[in-house]
Amino acid sequence: MGMDDTVTKEYMRSNKVFADAFNYLIYDGEQVVKPALLQELDTTEIAIPFALDEKENPAEDVVQKYRDVLKSAVIMQDAEASYILLGVENQTEIHYAMPVRNIIYDALQYGKQVSEVAKRHKSKGDRKGHNKGEYLSGFYKEDRIRPVITLVVHFGADEWDGPLSLYDMMDLKNERLLEYVQDYRIFLIDPYKLTNEDLEKFSSTLGDVLGYIKYSKDKKALSKFLNDSQVMIMDNDAARVIRDVTNTPIYVPEGKGEIDMCKAVRDMIDESKQEGIAAGKAEGRAEGMAAGELNKAKKMALKMYQKGDSIEEIAEMAEFSVDQVKEWINSAV
Repeated sequence: MGMDDTVTKEYMRSNKVFADAFNYLIYDGEQVVKPALLQELDTTEIAIPFALDEKENPAEDVVQKYRDVLKSAVIMQDAEASYILLGVENQTEIHYAMPVRNIIYDALQYGKQVSEVAKRHKSKGDRKGHNKGEYLSGFYKEDRIRPVITLVVHFGADEWDGPLSLYDMMDLKNERLLEYVQDYRIFLIDPYKLTNEDLEKFSSTLGDVLGYIKYSKDKKALSKFLNDSQVMIMDNDAARVIRDVTNTPIYVPEGKGEIDMCKAVRDMIDESKQEGIAAGKAEGRAEGMAAGELNKAKKMALKMYQKGDSIEEIAEMAEFSVDQVKEWINSAV
């Protein structure tokens, strides 16, 4: 896992940021998904065959994948509680097979839930009253699994031009056949497509992070974005995402804490200006010294020539080429 992926994963693990992303996606920014009602889960997705025959060895066919972040959520709306699983995949680069990747994660999660239900039934020995089909599948008619919603957050300034659905990855035009091919679309937050109005719908630092990434390749637009904000207080995890994803050389302290992003960028610009001025002065001094040494060597060469020394001897003494010495002498004659 690269450094960019590590910092974005750590950032999105925050319940506040995680809930903010789904509130934007599903509820247009309304605070419905509550951070306090989120619980982080094991991100390992394992699919095991549902066979319950002890003679079989399902471990041989185990499929294992790792999500970025997965949380269980209790969403209260209209006096009804919905129990659901929410997953986030962070992408600093565009993934051109994302629909397939997501469908694998979701399918493995559903398979994992079915396997866990089957294990519970087996340990309880509660087959009585259930038919053979229920026993063989390990899943009874009254059993239910929890729905999964997977969201892709693109932490990149370029427009996401990858497929947004399984259909987008296929070259099938026949409408009759398409009716029988299951589609699977991804849910995506892409900074490139976010308007200023969209960015205002975020309640956490996620809006500022995505806004900075959106304008990071346009200095004028980024300057306006920062000036409009004046003060942009964010936690160090958010600042690290901006620093690493956009290659902005700002100083971010280790560990937890907060930073004023606008001030950090202004300090970085001021420091760069001072370094540029210092470099210019140093270069000027070096050029002056070089010109002085050159003039001294030229004067010495002319004096030696007037004394009758050969051009070859002069060149060796002055540590310049014969052609250069000839040029000095011809220009003086």
